[in-house]
Amino acid sequence: MFGLIGHLTSLEHAQSAAKELGYPEYADQGLDFWCSAPPQIVDDITVTSVTGQKIQGKYVESCFLPEMLATRRIKAATRKVVNAMAHAQKHGINITALGGFSSIIFENFNLQQIQQIRNVKLEFERFTTGNTHTAYIICKQVEQAAPRLNIELSKATVAVCGATGDIGSAVCRWLNSRTDVADLLLIARNQERLQDLQAELGRGKIMDLNEALPQADIVVWVASMPKGMEIDPLILKPTCLLIDGGYPKNLSTQIQRSGVHVLKGGIVEHSLDIEWKIMSIVNMDSPARHLFACFAESMLLEFERWYTNFSWGRNRITVEKMDEIGRVSLKHGFRPLLV
Repeated sequence: MFGLIGHLTSLEHAQSAAKELGYPEYADQGLDFWCSAPPQIVDDITVTSVTGQKIQGKYVESCFLPEMLATRRIKAATRKVVNAMAHAQKHGINITALGGFSSIIFENFNLQQIQQIRNVKLEFERFTTGNTHTAYIICKQVEQAAPRLNIELSKATVAVCGATGDIGSAVCRWLNSRTDVADLLLIARNQERLQDLQAELGRGKIMDLNEALPQADIVVWVASMPKGMEIDPLILKPTCLLIDGGYPKNLSTQIQRSGVHVLKGGIVEHSLDIEWKIMSIVNMDSPARHLFACFAESMLLEFERWYTNFSWGRNRITVEKMDEIGRVSLKHGFRPLLV
């Protein structure tokens, strides 16, 4: 059995979704209540591969909200993640994906040092961040969407915002070694990590966001920010592909200008309907078919019986691992979302 640990996008979203999830008593509660709310299994899932194989899974709502980070309720945020992990393990789930901010919180606050949650000793091999599949899907979105806009990668400048993160660094490695992209612009907050990445790649220009955006034909946004961000569409090139790999995905509503094409980054489309309700609650356009690539990674690991933390730690994703997860992604009927 596979598991998905997720969270809603805001307090307002959580309040509106509470009734749908079967918890009407949560609907009128404020942030303090959500800080103390326990994790809940709120969805049973059935996924069928194009090979005919069928698997079962469960969705664990962590009750984490991005406002917890924005208001510096760090203990509440970290407690949400490890409690949800313990809840998944206690219910016998073999491999569980940490979706959205769950994996970011786990890595940034070094939660691997917390091994005991009440009567549960966490077995980290039961969990994956899903970042390898996410990075692979974003790279395929770059490769497949750019030609549709008459953007030639061999002449294109690609800006990666969040370049030193787990997904961002993997995207940079892939673009550097598997494509002939003309130029890479590296954007992140930590200058030392940027210099390390630049040295690893053997190229790439370190820039700040406002300097990079007017030069970019393609912008890959994979920075983790609890409050989202704003881009002035007027500074972008006349034809620009913007891949929004953040959560929540809000760039398409903020950037509405002719010639600027925004893709929901890290989203896959499955060939067959998935039996679940959670993707309609997070407002996917086609909730029976569309899902986060990180969630799909746990499904792929279950299909293949690879019960291991396939994606784990920071900056350990290799292009070979991306190849491996990409191969089984195609095998079971997943493809990058291109609309």
